[in-house]
Amino acid sequence: MKTLQLATMAFTALLAPGISGRELKPDDSVSQAYDSGAVHDELMSKKMASWDRQSRKGAYDSHKWKSNPHRGDFVRCVDGLAKVVPDDPLNTFRCSKVDFYDFASHAGLGSQTGRGSSSWGWTSPGGREFVVVAQADGAAFAEITHRGKLVYLGRLPQSAAAEPSIWREIRGYKHYIVIGSEAVSHGVQIFDMSKLLKVDPKNPVTFSTETDVTGFWNDLPAGRTHNVVVNEEKQFGVAVGAQPRSSACASGLIFFDLKDPSKPTTLGCAAGDGYVHDAQCLVYRGPDTKYYGKDICYGYNEETLTIYDVTDKNGTTIISRTSYEGASYTHQGWVTNTQWQEFLLLDDELDEVRGNGPAASGYPITYIWDIRSLESPKQTGVYRSAAYGIDHNQFVIDGIAYQSHYSAGLRILDVSSLPRDPTGARVKEIGFFDIYPEDDGEPNGGTIDFLGTWSHYPFFKSGYILINTIERGAFVVKRQR
Repeated sequence: MKTLQLATMAFTALLAPGISGRELKPDDSVSQAYDSGAVHDELMSKKMASWDRQSRKGAYDSHKWKSNPHRGDFVRCVDGLAKVVPDDPLNTFRCSKVDFYDFASHAGLGSQTGRGSSSWGWTSPGGREFVVVAQADGAAFAEITHRGKLVYLGRLPQSAAAEPSIWREIRGYKHYIVIGSEAVSHGVQIFDMSKLLKVDPKNPVTFSTETDVTGFWNDLPAGRTHNVVVNEEKQFGVAVGAQPRSSACASGLIFFDLKDPSKPTTLGCAAGDGYVHDAQCLVYRGPDTKYYGKDICYGYNEETLTIYDVTDKNGTTIISRTSYEGASYTHQGWVTNTQWQEFLLLDDELDEVRGNGPAASGYPITYIWDIRSLESPKQTGVYRSAAYGIDHNQFVIDGIAYQSHYSAGLRILDVSSLPRDPTGARVKEIGFFDIYPEDDGEPNGGTIDFLGTWSHYPFFKSGYILINTIERGAFVVKRQR
């Protein structure tokens, strides 16, 4: 206990408010607090306390939200507002250059529990666009029509042996989706999205977890995983954060083969840096010639950016392990250009809550990394959001970053300037859609709490973006052109 207290004191001193961002060598005493699971437990307790408060207020009764509240084509964002239901403040959304197209409540998407989390999408060979909306009791399927309407098609419940859990994460693999959950005994479900092509929306289908899944993989210590990651090019998936931390793989990267999705098999694991919260795995084609063509995973490991060479799944190596000023709970990062792989954006889920480092003001910080040297990544700058709150999941497409900021909603940044100015000084917000009007009247125009949007999916050619929220359901929005 004394050792842990000393580690926590070192952590607090190192991450005092008001310091500027830069990379740091990991501090062993700070790492000990993370390795023990103490910081993770702190974060989870804050989230559960928040969600318990919300539950007591009835926030998760999504029946009270009307699906398809606006029957027209869309509601344009005008003068900073999208008035989906006129004169209704809870259906009037702050926005900038992003229009509203549709909404479906979790109840309207077939959920008995609500509580949304992750999301993903798939485009059929014929160009139809489908989405998967994660909920505590399973995953809902819907189609986004050419007019931006969300049409419910059915759902895949959680694995029969598992209890409902809000932590349900989804990634795509060819025409499949890969679904993991924090629920004990859930395992990883592999579902063929092409099954949706024949579903009549007048008769939504509840698919069987036994006969309708293509594959199932459960070589996990307790059948649970915090997140799932896919390297589609190399045809493998990765389970991360598969607790307990005392297991052989130490809750690190656990690889499974997807060459035959009906028979996924375990390939090995990377336990070298312990617990991994999230990751991005890809074939490296960046400027660091030593690693060109290698299987690389960027690990977001609580207090560090950890870069792995995972070419040999049973002999992985850590290329570098780097912390940064303000590090509180490294959540998710994304390489800004998968072709050149020169810069990476990283978000931290606890720095605003603790008021650490550049996030001392409570305005979300995006940490900018120069990764042109995998052995020596540099934290070159930060971008501070204009909206008070907590940043969460993000993706980057052609120089545009799409970020979920919990109660501040979807935020869209132009990060194309980073090769010219890696400090982030020229990064600018070019659009947003705030899906949580409940806190608009707060002193800072928002709240530092785990409310609102968990995830989004911005990869459709049509430009439609799905936003999945914890309380209400799923929104469809689109940037103005």
